[in-house]
Amino acid sequence: MNDNRIYGRNPVLALLQSGGRRTDEVAVLAGARGRLAEVVTLARRAGVKVSYRTRDQLTAMAGTPHHQGVVCRVAEKEYVALEDLLSMAAGRDEPAFFLALDQVQDPRNLGSLLRTAEAMGVHGIVLPRHHAAGLTASAAKTSVGALEFIAVARVTNLVASIEVMKKQGVWIYGTVPVGGVRTWEADLTRPLCLVLGGEEGGVRPLVAQNCDLLLTIPMPGRVGSLNVGAAGAALCYEALRQRFRKKYP
Repeated sequence: MNDNRIYGRNPVLALLQSGGRRTDEVAVLAGARGRLAEVVTLARRAGVKVSYRTRDQLTAMAGTPHHQGVVCRVAEKEYVALEDLLSMAAGRDEPAFFLALDQVQDPRNLGSLLRTAEAMGVHGIVLPRHHAAGLTASAAKTSVGALEFIAVARVTNLVASIEVMKKQGVWIYGTVPVGGVRTWEADLTRPLCLVLGGEEGGVRPLVAQNCDLLLTIPMPGRVGSLNVGAAGAALCYEALRQRFRKKYP
């Protein structure tokens, strides 16, 4: 992770509840009450140092005034190896379900996709190492705590990683604005990795060429495209719907 601070009530609560990584200090607004008091209780229960700060001090710590009265110093969120990600999914009694993000550069879009992925039962996310957002404080804040519960692999070469997933029986479905198979006409119940493209150019041509299938979200309205966060939510929900329908006919 590029920095070691998490801020905002829900992200900090999720961090403390998950117990997934070391928390060195929780700094809260002096006179904390309500959900901030809950943060203090959880931190003390976990043996984490609690300090009280002014709003300006918290803003300086967070690098933003949008900290909601709490900032904590944490160990870096560790990426996992792609092989470990595949093994984790294999240990579940359900078909693998991954997202791969091809040069998504806005950390807020990444955070939104982290939140969607965790909510929809995605087993993990694959990010390229270069020209892409990483697990920054901004991404963690936008994920509203989901970052603490989902595994993320960071890879040097996305195309090579796609080939590794294929060899493990994972189908690779890319996304394109037009010309692809309509989402509900594709089988999203099989072991699957959905590839979402970046904000500017979408899925890169070489990545698209290595996909087993290309999907398009039909949009009968006047707006011709969705941002990557909204597109990811629509695709993940359709996959979840199909999987639930197959499991509970």
